[in-house]
Amino acid sequence: MITGQEGSDPASVVFDALHAARARHADVLICDTAGRLNNKKNLMNELDKIDRIISRELPDYKRENLIVLDATTGQNAMSQARDFSEVSDVTGIVLTKMDGTSKGGIAIAIASELSVPVKYIGVGEGIDDLLKFDPEAFAQAMFEGTDTDEE
Repeated sequence: MITGQEGSDPASVVFDALHAARARHADVLICDTAGRLNNKKNLMNELDKIDRIISRELPDYKRENLIVLDATTGQNAMSQARDFSEVSDVTGIVLTKMDGTSKGGIAIAIASELSVPVKYIGVGEGIDDLLKFDPEAFAQAMFEGTDTDEE
């Protein structure tokens, strides 16, 4: 776990984490940008800076840039996905709050427009509630009104 002092530049924390991961011969590095709102220009500028630093420091490494979207936000999720994809090469979607009343149908539109797959869904707040996305179960839930976490 690499952290910075309170108020430090998030990109500098990522820079330190990249170098620590390389020095430790880590196979995986997870960088969580925690709660970026697409309508906050300064936060999106920070995300752009983080993306550039990762690209510059680790140009040959395999990357996943997952956007986490709240299934209950509906059409606003599309706007968020578009804005995030402008500053980062989004490679997949994580759709949360699928345990609520929302069916998460916006995921189809986002995945189609951005040409990226839904990779995971969140169906609760526990450690085991992040599930690999199952398109068949998702479609069944959309059309039959069943929960995606049944079975």
